[in-house]
Amino acid sequence: MDGDHVILGLTGNAKLGQTDDNALGHGEKGRAGFDGVDKPIHDPNLNDDDGKPRRKGTVITSAAHIITAVIGSGVLALSWSFAQMGWIAGPIVLLAFAWCTYYTSRLLADCYRSPDPIHGKRNYIYMDAIKANLGRKQQLVCACVQYSNLIGTSIGYTIATATSAKAIQYQNCIHDNGPDDPCLTSTTVYIAIFGVIQIVLSQIPNFGELWWLSYLAAAMSFTYSFIGLGLGISKAATGENSHGSLGGTSVCYPSNGETCFTRPQKTWNVFTALGNMAFAYSFSMILIEIQDTIKSPPSESSQMKKATLLGIITTTFFYMSVAIAGYAAFGDAAPGNLLTGFSTPYWLVDFANTCIVIHLIGAYQVYTQPVYAFVERWCSLRWPNNSFLNLEYNVRLPGRRNFRVSAFRLIWRTIYVIITTIISMLIPFFNSVLGILGAIGFWPLTVYYPVEMYIRQTHVQRWSHFNRRLQTSILFNLLVLLCDGYYEGG
Repeated sequence: MDGDHVILGLTGNAKLGQTDDNALGHGEKGRAGFDGVDKPIHDPNLNDDDGKPRRKGTVITSAAHIITAVIGSGVLALSWSFAQMGWIAGPIVLLAFAWCTYYTSRLLADCYRSPDPIHGKRNYIYMDAIKANLGRKQQLVCACVQYSNLIGTSIGYTIATATSAKAIQYQNCIHDNGPDDPCLTSTTVYIAIFGVIQIVLSQIPNFGELWWLSYLAAAMSFTYSFIGLGLGISKAATGENSHGSLGGTSVCYPSNGETCFTRPQKTWNVFTALGNMAFAYSFSMILIEIQDTIKSPPSESSQMKKATLLGIITTTFFYMSVAIAGYAAFGDAAPGNLLTGFSTPYWLVDFANTCIVIHLIGAYQVYTQPVYAFVERWCSLRWPNNSFLNLEYNVRLPGRRNFRVSAFRLIWRTIYVIITTIISMLIPFFNSVLGILGAIGFWPLTVYYPVEMYIRQTHVQRWSHFNRRLQTSILFNLLVLLCDGYYEGG
């Protein structure tokens, strides 16, 4: 998940915060959007079968949503991941994650409606599908995984932003003072500045008001990714560095910390690389929401399967291009964040890093707004008559009549940003954070739940060949997850 679901942050991930009543067992009617389900006003010219306005999405628009939502900062770590595995294993593993994601996404497409994939009741978000097929207990477990992933991603993005801001300062220092200047820089200050910015943005009560930030962030994501691709190709063409090796970084004692590592370090790096690749394909949580935009006939599931194939092929081609270009440019010494390895042309590198900063400022809000909504909705349901929760002040701002500030929202969201900022200062390792997030989110959300929902919905026979194949897929991916989690936490 690269993971950066920017555009879908408004229409997709933001919905995660709207399912909290359901997740806590307070009934479906607590969430906006279900009013038309109980008493649908069905006009085939104006409404779909659930009473909502007719959906207008197509295979192309759905594929575009997937591509826009997925491509993000995770792509910058793929060259480093290739360096840990080499020219043979790196591309093979990336293609394996792509195939696994596509396969389970096809299964997930059939779970949009329950119990029948063509005529059943619509599930508007991922956790609705979990509840409809696996029950409330599994829905609660899924909620824990999702929100843990969202919180972890906000920490990872804080670190990535500070790393890019630090790179800008370093590049300018080298350009002004020459390569002999040590140009000592620190991410701590930039992490703190990023935290202050997020405290301000977090006070906006309606995430829909940030639509402009979401679109700007998406544009920045594509911009710096293409710059990284171009710089990688340019540097590789010069032949100044090694173009990599078949087996990736080597094993040696003592380690030089760049292209040669001890065996435990090599193992750690390989599993971190696996986590990075898993993170790049962790977007299953938004597929149900994308599918909910598709018009029918033909069936939503058949169109979504085509959109998923198109989206994953395009995304994988782009991932592979950036990873290969970066690895060919730097060889086994490829940096954890591809852009930090370039110094010229300094203005272009600075611009790319600025794009990352702008992108991640918006992406942070995409991933934290659902967390805010979850906690605030839970508190309002738990203490509906609490005066502090309902206390609001009117604040006048230039160009705007009134801005309503909630005392509870101000305190709780500020505390959340402070905590994630402090954690980011303590764990300033971009690659490790991405690896952990990939390990946490990929297996349950991309593999386990789609497979289990499909088995439950289609009543696959317990010991059939197809069932064994599905269970083998779950077991294999679980083993990768456990190994990755072990080494990341080791």
